[in-house]
Amino acid sequence: MRFGAGFGVALAATFAASSALAEPHARELRHDTRVNIAVTATGASWLVLTELLKPSLVPEKCRWCYRAEDGGDLLNPYDGWMRKRLLWNGTRRADIASSVVVGFLEPSAQLGLLAISANREGALAAFPLDSLIVAESTVVAAVINQIAKFGFARERPFVHYLPRAPEALRELTSSPSDDNLSFFSGHTTAAFALATSSATVATLRGYRLAPLLWGTGLTLAASVGYLRIAADKHYLSDVLTGAVVGTIVGVGMPLLFHSPKEEPSSSSSSAALSLPAVRPAFAFSGTF
Repeated sequence: MRFGAGFGVALAATFAASSALAEPHARELRHDTRVNIAVTATGASWLVLTELLKPSLVPEKCRWCYRAEDGGDLLNPYDGWMRKRLLWNGTRRADIASSVVVGFLEPSAQLGLLAISANREGALAAFPLDSLIVAESTVVAAVINQIAKFGFARERPFVHYLPRAPEALRELTSSPSDDNLSFFSGHTTAAFALATSSATVATLRGYRLAPLLWGTGLTLAASVGYLRIAADKHYLSDVLTGAVVGTIVGVGMPLLFHSPKEEPSSSSSSAALSLPAVRPAFAFSGTF
Protein backbone atom coordinates (compact mmCIF):
# COMPACT_ATOMS: atom_id res chain seq x y z
CA MET A 1 0.00 0.00 0.00
CA ARG A 2 2.82 2.36 0.83
CA PHE A 3 4.43 1.58 -2.52
CA GLY A 4 1.16 2.18 -4.29
CA ALA A 5 0.65 5.48 -2.50
CA GLY A 6 4.22 6.55 -3.25
CA PHE A 7 3.82 5.57 -6.89
CA GLY A 8 0.62 7.56 -7.10
CA VAL A 9 2.27 10.65 -5.63
CA ALA A 10 5.21 10.31 -8.02
CA LEU A 11 2.88 9.84 -10.98
CA ALA A 12 0.88 12.92 -9.99
CA ALA A 13 4.08 14.97 -9.60
CA THR A 14 5.34 13.82 -13.00
CA PHE A 15 2.03 14.73 -14.63
CA ALA A 16 2.06 18.18 -12.99
CA ALA A 17 5.64 18.81 -14.12
CA SER A 18 4.90 17.77 -17.70
CA SER A 19 1.82 19.98 -17.73
CA ALA A 20 3.87 22.95 -16.52
CA LEU A 21 6.46 22.37 -19.24
CA ALA A 22 3.73 22.29 -21.87
CA GLU A 23 2.47 25.73 -20.89
CA PRO A 24 3.67 28.77 -22.88
CA HIS A 25 6.81 30.37 -21.43
CA ALA A 26 6.70 33.60 -23.47
CA ARG A 27 6.06 36.86 -21.68
CA GLU A 28 3.17 39.00 -22.86
CA LEU A 29 4.21 42.36 -24.33
CA ARG A 30 2.43 45.68 -24.01
CA HIS A 31 0.90 46.81 -27.29
CA ASP A 32 -1.91 48.66 -29.00
CA THR A 33 -2.48 46.89 -32.28
CA ARG A 34 -4.36 49.81 -33.83
CA VAL A 35 -1.54 52.22 -33.06
CA ASN A 36 1.13 49.78 -34.26
CA ILE A 37 -0.66 49.22 -37.57
CA ALA A 38 -1.32 52.95 -38.03
CA VAL A 39 2.33 53.88 -37.44
CA THR A 40 3.60 51.15 -39.75
CA ALA A 41 1.12 51.90 -42.54
CA THR A 42 1.62 55.67 -42.34
CA GLY A 43 5.40 55.36 -42.38
CA ALA A 44 5.38 52.90 -45.27
CA SER A 45 3.02 55.12 -47.28
CA TRP A 46 5.24 58.13 -46.63
CA LEU A 47 8.30 56.23 -47.82
CA VAL A 48 6.58 55.17 -51.04
CA LEU A 49 5.38 58.72 -51.68
CA THR A 50 8.82 60.28 -51.13
CA GLU A 51 10.38 57.71 -53.44
CA LEU A 52 7.94 58.64 -56.18
CA LEU A 53 8.58 62.36 -55.62
CA LYS A 54 12.33 61.96 -55.20
CA PRO A 55 13.32 63.86 -58.38
CA SER A 56 11.53 66.97 -57.12
CA LEU A 57 12.53 66.60 -53.46
CA VAL A 58 16.27 65.99 -53.80
CA PRO A 59 18.35 69.10 -54.56
CA GLU A 60 20.08 69.16 -57.95
CA LYS A 61 23.42 70.04 -56.35
CA CYS A 62 24.92 68.36 -53.35
CA ARG A 63 24.95 70.19 -50.03
CA TRP A 64 27.67 67.97 -48.57
CA CYS A 65 30.44 67.50 -51.11
CA TYR A 66 34.09 68.36 -51.69
CA ARG A 67 34.86 69.60 -55.16
CA ALA A 68 37.14 72.53 -54.56
CA GLU A 69 38.78 74.33 -57.44
CA ASP A 70 42.16 72.87 -56.47
CA GLY A 71 40.78 69.31 -56.62
CA GLY A 72 40.34 68.88 -52.89
CA ASP A 73 39.34 65.38 -51.76
CA LEU A 74 37.21 64.20 -48.87
CA LEU A 75 37.47 66.09 -45.62
CA ASN A 76 37.36 62.77 -43.73
CA PRO A 77 40.45 60.71 -44.73
CA TYR A 78 39.04 57.49 -43.27
CA ASP A 79 36.21 57.41 -45.80
CA GLY A 80 38.60 57.53 -48.74
CA TRP A 81 41.04 55.07 -47.11
CA MET A 82 38.31 52.49 -46.45
CA ARG A 83 36.83 52.92 -49.92
CA LYS A 84 40.12 51.99 -51.58
CA ARG A 85 40.36 48.79 -49.56
CA LEU A 86 36.78 47.54 -49.76
CA LEU A 87 35.73 48.66 -53.26
CA TRP A 88 34.87 45.82 -55.64
CA ASN A 89 35.77 45.88 -59.29
CA GLY A 90 32.22 44.79 -60.04
CA THR A 91 30.33 47.36 -57.97
CA ARG A 92 26.99 46.35 -59.48
CA ARG A 93 27.35 42.84 -58.06
CA ALA A 94 27.90 44.25 -54.59
CA ASP A 95 24.91 46.56 -55.01
CA ILE A 96 22.63 43.69 -56.01
CA ALA A 97 23.97 41.46 -53.23
CA SER A 98 23.27 44.09 -50.56
CA SER A 99 19.70 44.52 -51.80
CA VAL A 100 19.12 40.75 -51.79
CA VAL A 101 20.41 40.42 -48.21
CA VAL A 102 18.40 43.29 -46.74
CA GLY A 103 15.30 42.72 -48.87
CA PHE A 104 14.99 38.94 -48.73
CA LEU A 105 17.66 36.96 -46.89
CA GLU A 106 17.68 38.87 -43.60
CA PRO A 107 13.88 39.24 -43.23
CA SER A 108 13.44 35.53 -44.03
CA ALA A 109 16.09 34.51 -41.53
CA GLN A 110 15.01 36.79 -38.68
CA LEU A 111 11.27 36.30 -38.99
CA GLY A 112 11.77 32.59 -39.52
CA LEU A 113 13.86 32.32 -36.37
CA LEU A 114 11.31 34.44 -34.52
CA ALA A 115 8.53 32.05 -35.54
CA ILE A 116 10.59 29.01 -34.57
CA SER A 117 11.41 30.62 -31.22
CA ALA A 118 7.75 31.35 -30.51
CA ASN A 119 6.68 27.86 -31.52
CA ARG A 120 9.34 26.32 -29.29
CA GLU A 121 7.92 28.18 -26.31
CA GLY A 122 4.34 27.20 -27.17
CA ALA A 123 3.52 30.79 -28.09
CA LEU A 124 3.18 30.73 -31.87
CA ALA A 125 0.05 32.86 -31.54
CA ALA A 126 2.35 35.75 -30.52
CA PHE A 127 4.25 35.66 -33.83
CA PRO A 128 1.93 38.08 -35.74
CA LEU A 129 2.40 40.74 -33.06
CA ASP A 130 6.15 40.09 -32.96
CA SER A 131 6.32 40.60 -36.74
CA LEU A 132 4.28 43.79 -36.51
CA ILE A 133 6.64 45.25 -33.90
CA VAL A 134 9.64 44.40 -36.09
CA ALA A 135 7.98 45.98 -39.14
CA GLU A 136 7.04 49.09 -37.14
CA SER A 137 10.60 49.58 -35.87
CA THR A 138 12.13 49.05 -39.31
CA VAL A 139 9.75 51.49 -40.98
CA VAL A 140 10.35 54.19 -38.36
CA ALA A 141 14.12 53.82 -38.84
CA ALA A 142 13.68 54.08 -42.61
CA VAL A 143 11.63 57.27 -42.27
CA ILE A 144 14.33 58.87 -40.11
CA ASN A 145 16.92 57.85 -42.69
CA GLN A 146 14.93 59.29 -45.60
CA ILE A 147 14.55 62.64 -43.87
CA ALA A 148 18.28 62.78 -43.17
CA LYS A 149 19.19 61.84 -46.74
CA PHE A 150 17.09 64.58 -48.25
CA GLY A 151 18.35 67.10 -45.71
CA PHE A 152 22.10 66.43 -45.93
CA ALA A 153 22.18 65.71 -49.70
CA ARG A 154 25.64 64.19 -49.50
CA GLU A 155 27.28 63.24 -52.79
CA ARG A 156 27.70 59.49 -53.25
CA PRO A 157 31.27 58.18 -53.61
CA PHE A 158 30.83 56.87 -57.16
CA VAL A 159 29.76 60.39 -58.18
CA HIS A 160 32.47 62.13 -56.19
CA TYR A 161 35.21 60.08 -57.85
CA LEU A 162 34.04 60.68 -61.41
CA PRO A 163 36.78 62.25 -63.54
CA ARG A 164 37.06 66.01 -63.10
CA ALA A 165 34.92 66.94 -66.04
CA PRO A 166 32.11 69.34 -66.89
CA GLU A 167 29.11 69.16 -64.60
CA ALA A 168 27.03 67.64 -67.41
CA LEU A 169 28.99 64.41 -67.05
CA ARG A 170 27.06 63.59 -63.90
CA GLU A 171 23.87 63.37 -65.93
CA LEU A 172 25.27 60.15 -67.36
CA THR A 173 24.66 58.32 -64.08
CA SER A 174 21.81 55.82 -64.09
CA SER A 175 19.71 57.71 -61.52
CA PRO A 176 20.65 61.40 -61.16
CA SER A 177 18.04 61.98 -58.41
CA ASP A 178 19.86 59.38 -56.31
CA ASP A 179 23.36 60.84 -56.71
CA ASN A 180 23.21 63.04 -53.60
CA LEU A 181 21.68 60.62 -51.08
CA SER A 182 24.79 59.15 -49.52
CA PHE A 183 24.31 60.14 -45.87
CA PHE A 184 23.38 57.97 -44.28
CA SER A 185 23.04 54.45 -45.64
CA GLY A 186 19.41 53.38 -45.93
CA HIS A 187 20.24 49.71 -46.55
CA THR A 188 22.40 49.57 -43.43
CA THR A 189 19.83 51.42 -41.32
CA ALA A 190 17.06 49.01 -42.30
CA ALA A 191 19.32 45.97 -41.84
CA PHE A 192 20.33 46.90 -38.30
CA ALA A 193 16.81 47.99 -37.33
CA LEU A 194 15.43 44.65 -38.53
CA ALA A 195 18.18 42.65 -36.83
CA THR A 196 18.02 44.39 -33.46
CA SER A 197 14.23 44.78 -33.26
CA SER A 198 13.60 41.08 -33.94
CA ALA A 199 16.30 40.07 -31.46
CA THR A 200 15.02 42.54 -28.84
CA VAL A 201 11.46 41.22 -29.18
CA ALA A 202 12.78 37.67 -28.72
CA THR A 203 14.69 38.77 -25.63
CA LEU A 204 11.69 40.60 -24.13
CA ARG A 205 9.51 37.55 -24.75
CA GLY A 206 12.05 35.36 -23.00
CA TYR A 207 12.63 33.10 -26.00
CA ARG A 208 15.54 30.74 -25.45
CA LEU A 209 16.69 31.20 -29.07
CA ALA A 210 17.11 34.98 -28.62
CA PRO A 211 20.96 34.78 -28.72
CA LEU A 212 20.70 33.09 -32.12
CA LEU A 213 18.63 35.99 -33.45
CA TRP A 214 21.21 38.48 -32.17
CA GLY A 215 24.10 36.62 -33.78
CA THR A 216 22.43 35.94 -37.12
CA GLY A 217 20.84 39.37 -37.44
CA LEU A 218 23.94 41.40 -36.62
CA THR A 219 26.10 39.27 -38.93
CA LEU A 220 23.74 39.81 -41.86
CA ALA A 221 23.39 43.52 -41.07
CA ALA A 222 27.17 43.97 -40.94
CA SER A 223 27.48 42.25 -44.33
CA VAL A 224 25.03 44.77 -45.78
CA GLY A 225 27.16 47.66 -44.53
CA TYR A 226 30.27 46.11 -46.06
CA LEU A 227 28.53 45.55 -49.40
CA ARG A 228 27.31 49.16 -49.56
CA ILE A 229 30.91 50.37 -49.37
CA ALA A 230 32.02 47.69 -51.84
CA ALA A 231 29.30 48.88 -54.25
CA ASP A 232 30.66 52.47 -54.05
CA LYS A 233 27.26 53.66 -52.87
CA HIS A 234 28.30 54.81 -49.41
CA TYR A 235 31.27 55.88 -47.34
CA LEU A 236 32.31 54.30 -44.06
CA SER A 237 30.77 57.21 -42.13
CA ASP A 238 27.43 56.64 -43.92
CA VAL A 239 27.43 52.96 -42.96
CA LEU A 240 28.47 53.50 -39.34
CA THR A 241 25.81 56.16 -38.85
CA GLY A 242 23.18 53.89 -40.37
CA ALA A 243 24.23 51.06 -38.06
CA VAL A 244 23.96 53.31 -34.98
CA VAL A 245 20.58 54.82 -35.92
CA GLY A 246 19.14 51.45 -36.93
CA THR A 247 20.28 49.89 -33.67
CA ILE A 248 18.93 52.72 -31.52
CA VAL A 249 15.50 52.51 -33.15
CA GLY A 250 15.50 48.70 -33.35
CA VAL A 251 16.26 48.31 -29.66
CA GLY A 252 14.58 51.46 -28.38
CA MET A 253 11.08 51.06 -29.82
CA PRO A 254 10.40 47.58 -28.40
CA LEU A 255 11.90 48.59 -25.04
CA LEU A 256 9.97 51.86 -24.78
CA PHE A 257 6.59 50.84 -26.19
CA HIS A 258 6.44 47.05 -25.91
CA SER A 259 7.98 46.11 -22.58
CA PRO A 260 6.71 42.91 -20.91
CA LYS A 261 3.60 43.16 -18.80
CA GLU A 262 4.10 42.78 -15.07
CA GLU A 263 3.42 39.31 -13.75
CA PRO A 264 2.13 38.62 -10.22
CA SER A 265 4.91 37.90 -7.78
CA SER A 266 5.48 34.34 -6.61
CA SER A 267 4.84 35.28 -2.97
CA SER A 268 1.43 36.80 -3.67
CA SER A 269 0.43 33.93 -5.93
CA SER A 270 1.52 31.32 -3.37
CA ALA A 271 -0.40 33.15 -0.65
CA ALA A 272 -3.49 33.19 -2.84
CA LEU A 273 -3.13 29.47 -3.44
CA SER A 274 -2.65 28.61 0.23
CA LEU A 275 -5.48 30.79 1.55
CA PRO A 276 -8.41 28.67 0.35
CA ALA A 277 -6.73 25.55 1.79
CA VAL A 278 -6.34 27.14 5.23
CA ARG A 279 -9.90 28.40 5.65
CA PRO A 280 -11.67 25.00 5.59
CA ALA A 281 -9.31 23.70 8.29
CA PHE A 282 -10.27 26.50 10.66
CA ALA A 283 -13.95 26.10 9.83
CA PHE A 284 -13.79 22.36 10.52
CA SER A 285 -12.01 22.78 13.88
CA GLY A 286 -14.53 25.39 14.92
CA THR A 287 -17.55 23.18 14.35
CA PHE A 288 -15.97 20.21 16.08
